[in-house]
Parts: sequence; structure tokens; C-alpha cells
Amino acid sequence: MQVWKDYQEQHKDRFLNELLDLLRIPSVSARSEHKADMEHCAEAVKQRLLEAGATTVTIYPTPGHPIVYGEKIIDPAKPTVLVYGHYDVQPADPLELWHSGPFEPVIKDGKIYARGACDDKGQFYMHVKALETMVATNTLTVNMKFIIEGEEEIGSPNLATFVKEHKALLKADVILISDTAMISMDTPSIDIGVRGLSYIEVEVTGPNRDLHSGVYGGAVANPITMLAKMIASCHDENNHITIPGFYDDVVESTAAERAKMAEAPHDDAAYASDLGVQQLWGEKGYTTNERTGIRPTLELNGIWGGYTGEGAKTVLPSKAFAKISTRLVPNQSSAVITEKLIQYFQSQAPAGVVVKATEHHGGEPYMTPIDSIEYQAAAKAIATTFGKEPIPVRGGGSIPICALFEKELGIKIVFMGFGLDSDNLHSPNEKYDVFNFYKGIATIPYFHQFYADMKQ
Repeated sequence: MQVWKDYQEQHKDRFLNELLDLLRIPSVSARSEHKADMEHCAEAVKQRLLEAGATTVTIYPTPGHPIVYGEKIIDPAKPTVLVYGHYDVQPADPLELWHSGPFEPVIKDGKIYARGACDDKGQFYMHVKALETMVATNTLTVNMKFIIEGEEEIGSPNLATFVKEHKALLKADVILISDTAMISMDTPSIDIGVRGLSYIEVEVTGPNRDLHSGVYGGAVANPITMLAKMIASCHDENNHITIPGFYDDVVESTAAERAKMAEAPHDDAAYASDLGVQQLWGEKGYTTNERTGIRPTLELNGIWGGYTGEGAKTVLPSKAFAKISTRLVPNQSSAVITEKLIQYFQSQAPAGVVVKATEHHGGEPYMTPIDSIEYQAAAKAIATTFGKEPIPVRGGGSIPICALFEKELGIKIVFMGFGLDSDNLHSPNEKYDVFNFYKGIATIPYFHQFYADMKQ
């Protein structure tokens, strides 16, 4: 609609500056020293929702970080869309690898560089500005609700309780999430599924204190060595995961689905070049897109122990640690896989060390049916603004609350992400194209319009 284009063009500089202000708040949920920043960010989100036209916005405290809820109800008889997003961000470490301050956003070559630029402040804020656009132009065709949480990056530990206790408040017809990516702006796509997650930490203890590696080396099991051996044993020569029973519940993709995935343009050489690696790695028998979408994985996220400071210290450490995550596909259970992981590492403990494995958090895989009107409304909206039909793809990341939302609220989720896989999510120099930000704001109102029409 021309009225949307005119309004967005008139206010685009303000839209962008408001996002930059949000990005300046270091809302790192994983670190206790940012508790005040988390509260500050929640207040900022509340204020922006009110300014955009929400009639009610409430900050709900939790045992952890607060949840922001807002709504704009125009007619109880009309469909209701619940928008989910998160204002918390990943830690910015390692800081020395950033080209600019992670919480000092800069725009370079049309890209916003800052922690949270894409994941997820830039993406959820598109919905706030879409609401403003529709309210200001008197074109809102649905009721809108927002739930913007502050703990997604730490597994949403308090969201389940909130959802269960506020089912009436959150009642809606569909949930709309922008926390995913497209293939490219030239090849628009929609994620029809996200993988689940199981995340554990392993602690290996050997001697009761750090030892001199010359005096004791060769006579005492080194916890770092033992941990490295256990981790190496998690994959075989075909990069197949060796955890007993790991693949038991995996729903294998059909030949038709794999053929559909193959339609998405992909260049392994360009992919490797962008990442600065000479060769790709993964489970034998699957393409890169399949490995990152329809197959489960196990990755080492961090490992430490002994002396890691400047210079040399000849020490045989008392302890070694690792953080390990798996990505899960439909029919796999995070609870089941977590138990299998813990049992595996405990069973692999060699004599001379003690292994302790504990769970951090997890979440279930989720799929959106492409024959639903929710998906069809999203596809039509993207086709309208991009001039191309979007390709349905399976996302490699995880949004742990998806299965929870469907179970507790009984409604489907549709993903409308405008990020790119190359946006350095969870890495130094996270970025989000200004073009993508504006494209999202332009596209989202069409979803609401088409969804309202289809629901009639």
C-alpha cells in the first residue's frame, strides 16, 4: 500500500536511530553484572511499544530477567497475531576481534555493526515499527500482541512458567517470529522449521591439585588429555555421531523434501571462502544445506583447563571443562538426548579421572506446515515486496520456546526472518543490513493484511 511506503519513507531515519539506541544497551542476559542493563532495555522496549501505538504495555518481573508484554486490540472479533522476540543478546567476547565497540553501533557499507543488530533487536524492532506504520495510517486489520523476553540466549528458563500462568493474556490465532534468516535478499526464503537443542557442560577432575608436569607427567592422567579423547570419540570417520541411541528417534527427510531443499541456490566454494576455510566438514552422505537443516549435530562450544595466560607454565591441571551442544531434528527429545550425552561422558571416564556432566538448557525442534494459512500469508507478503516467491527451507538454529508455545497456546508459529546466515550471529562483528531492516518493516504489514483476509 502506498500509504505505508510514504509513512515509512518519511520516518525511516527515526526508525533507524531508535534501533541504534536499543543496540547501545548491553543487555547481556548471561552475565549478572548486566542486570541493570537488562531492566533498562526492558523499559526502553516498553516505551517504544507505547510510542508505536500499543494501548497496554506491562513489564512482568521473573526470577531472572523481565518479560515485556504489549497489545493493541482493535476488535475482539478480528484475528489476533502474537509477535515474539527477545531483547537479550549474547556476550560480546572476544572483544579484541570486534572492529568497533559491540555496543557502539556503527553503519558501514550499509550494514549495522553491533551485538544484537540481527539477533534479535533489529528483527523484533521491525514489528514495532510495522505496528506504528499501521496504527498511524489507520490500516491495522488484526489485533496485535507482543511478548519480548530477556532470556532467550540463556534458554528461556522462566518463559514456560509465564506462558502457563498467562494463557488468557497470550491467547492468539498465530505467533509471528523474526529470529531467523533468508537465503539472500535476491533469493527470499521462509524457515519452515528450526532445530532443537541440548546443551551440557562436562567437568573432568584428576589429581586433587595442579601438579608440576615434569615431576608428575607420565604418571598421572591429565584431565585435559582425557577430556580431549572423550570429545574426539563423539564422531566416527564419517563424522557420524557415536553417542549410543543418538539417531533412534530421527525422522529421516523424504527424497521429495531433499529435492526441494536442493532447489535453493548454494555454492560450497563460495561458502568456504566466506568462512576462510579450505574445506568443509560434515556428516558423510549429506549436502551442506542438509547438514545444517535436516540433520542433528554435536559441537564443542568451549574447552578450558590448566594454564592459559601469557607465557609458559608447566602444569598438569587438576581439572578440565567443556561446553557441548547438540542440534536436534523432528522427533528427537532434548531431555532424552541430554540424558544420553550425560550417560556417555560418564561411561567414557577413564581410570584416574572423575567425570561430572550437567545440563545447561535445551529445547525441542519445531516445524511449520506449508499448507497452513499462516505460512501462505507470510509467503504472499514476501512475494509482494520481493517480487519473488519465497523458498521454504529448514533453519539450523534453535528457538527453544516454539514447541512450548504450540503446546500451551494451541496455535501455530510462522517465521519471517530477514537476517542472513553471514550476519555473524553470536560472533564478533555481528551485523544487519539497513536494507533488510527496512525491507522487514515494509513486508510485515502485508502479512497482517493477508492473514486477516484469509481468516475471514
